[in-house]
Amino acid sequence: MISKWAIRFYQMAELVGSWSKDPSTQVGAVITQGNRIVSVGFNGYPHGISDSLDTDDRKIKLLKTLHAEENAILFAKRDLINCHIWVTHFACPSCAAKIIQTGISQVYFPEQDEDFLSRWEDKIKISAGMFHQSGVTVTLLPLSELPAKRNI
Repeated sequence: MISKWAIRFYQMAELVGSWSKDPSTQVGAVITQGNRIVSVGFNGYPHGISDSLDTDDRKIKLLKTLHAEENAILFAKRDLINCHIWVTHFACPSCAAKIIQTGISQVYFPEQDEDFLSRWEDKIKISAGMFHQSGVTVTLLPLSELPAKRNI
């Protein structure tokens, strides 16, 4: 059974993800140390860059977008050694590399549904292998133990 703190931090990641203007994928990340929040991030364009969906096609949007994990790491502006990160989706290899490089020791993701796995399973396997090789602990949060996502 997952702890109340695990549920709280995951729900916070969901809340932060809801701030993303991306209509198809809203990802949130929360970095913690103990039971304290160190930083948060969501997927979106860098500060000061117009994120009008009308002017950018998907290819350009993907090139401009920072991932939630990247934003949380950059926003922290501090040493993250032995911190934990809670993310609403499994990390891509690029974000996995950044998580590893910062010294974050544990990552938490919800179990991924079949639709997500069908699209991203190859990248998830690479990221999982990177985490394993570097000694970063991955904890999958059982969907059956997480509260239903609320419309925020």
